[in-house]
Amino acid sequence: MRTLITVLISIISVMELHPQNKPADRQPVAAGRFYVADKETLLKDISRLFSECKKSPGSWKVRAIISPHAGYVFSGKTAAAAFSSTPRSAVYNNIFIIGSSHIMAFDGASVYNTGDFITPLGRALVNKELATRLKTENKVFNFPSTAHSQEHSIEVQIPLIQLYYNSVPKIIPVIIGTDNISTIRTIAEALKPWFTPDNLFVISSDFSHYPPYKDALETDNLTAEGLVSGDPSVFLGTLKKNSGENIPGLATSMCGWTSGLLLLYLAEGDDNLEFKRIDYCNSGDSQYGGKDEVVGYHAIALIDKKNVSTNEQKSSEEFSFSKEEKEMLFSIAKNSIRSMLFENKKYIIDDKKIPEALKRQLGVFVTLKINNSLRGCIGRFISSDPLFEVVQASALSSAFEDPRFPSLTREEFSKLDFEITVLGPMKKIININEILLGKHGIYIKKDFRSGTMLPQVATENGWTVEQFLGYTARDKAGIGWDGWKDAEIFIYEGMVINENIK
Repeated sequence: MRTLITVLISIISVMELHPQNKPADRQPVAAGRFYVADKETLLKDISRLFSECKKSPGSWKVRAIISPHAGYVFSGKTAAAAFSSTPRSAVYNNIFIIGSSHIMAFDGASVYNTGDFITPLGRALVNKELATRLKTENKVFNFPSTAHSQEHSIEVQIPLIQLYYNSVPKIIPVIIGTDNISTIRTIAEALKPWFTPDNLFVISSDFSHYPPYKDALETDNLTAEGLVSGDPSVFLGTLKKNSGENIPGLATSMCGWTSGLLLLYLAEGDDNLEFKRIDYCNSGDSQYGGKDEVVGYHAIALIDKKNVSTNEQKSSEEFSFSKEEKEMLFSIAKNSIRSMLFENKKYIIDDKKIPEALKRQLGVFVTLKINNSLRGCIGRFISSDPLFEVVQASALSSAFEDPRFPSLTREEFSKLDFEITVLGPMKKIININEILLGKHGIYIKKDFRSGTMLPQVATENGWTVEQFLGYTARDKAGIGWDGWKDAEIFIYEGMVINENIK
């Protein structure tokens, strides 16, 4: 079967290498297969992915991300986590979307320059002038745009881009058709002038293909470690080692490894760049996937360390709200729950009346209590959405989606006490003596596991710093009581706003 596929790819390659590049928009081929084709449903699906995905520190200056390209029901939340490492308000000159061909082989790369990309969300503008310049100035890009016609890896990223960014940049779609390492380095050298903070590079790739669930966890972890080392030789060595382990069903450790290698070549030699692992899952984690043969998905960001250190030093900066702003937050939380509970519809917020202080990108938790007993508490540790929207979403989740409690009833609504905890920026620490009980919340991260506890939890329970860390590591991050000792630890300040506003 694999021999037949290879023959077919070779035939297609020969047929496609010399057609005329006629002006034409690239029509969607993944719609209805990898994501829904209906515009309104797609908008809702993507909005939910960004709402539920793991968020990254807002202080990161992201130069590139690695995002999966499977069906949204399998990898969409992980892809959203990758894009969420950048702020919605980010302004880029271009987004370079790099994928490795699943359809045809050729000795170089194909950049789409004959038109724009069309999705159910509309037209994604291609920087055709820059794309044409790449083709005319570099023979390695002089391959037909038809390499894109049936390729899904680029297209799957575009609706996420179209919905996420407030100002949608032009895109540069690039498909790599070769596994020749020397050629990939040549492609990287050609793209290097545009590998700047003004542009975002999106590497579209899934990871392991078709091993059993448990094998995928180990293999994908090893591959990611090889990649985030930043060393091309380490990464290539990891791929070689994985392929020699005779793992049942494993067809590849990373389907877009050539695109990942390209990114390593782009970043090579720049000590200010650092890879950050954001999130992971595989198809076996989806209700639509089995455990016998899975595909792995990583979200990874490449960040500028200089920018991170500058911003994270500002993590303790003060933030405050007026009495009227606090009242508005409680009004949003209460009315959102009331509207859903009694009218079965979403409470509409007039964002024109929202003050700028409530539009800041801050994390928040909404806590519901009845007679001083917890009735629900859900929120976001960090968020790229405005505060007032996060308060609304967290209030609804606390009332209806907290897995520890049944959905709130109408009879309970009048008995509710509300507490809103707004979270400030976070700061990574090395010494746990920096943790001030009652002032700082903590966030612990180790590999793919993470967990947080709010500042007030430690004082409410009379814990020491070590107990605060132990309970968070064991009960929230799931890494064991002593797991914090070799994990990343972050602190943040939280402003607790009670309903009895003064």
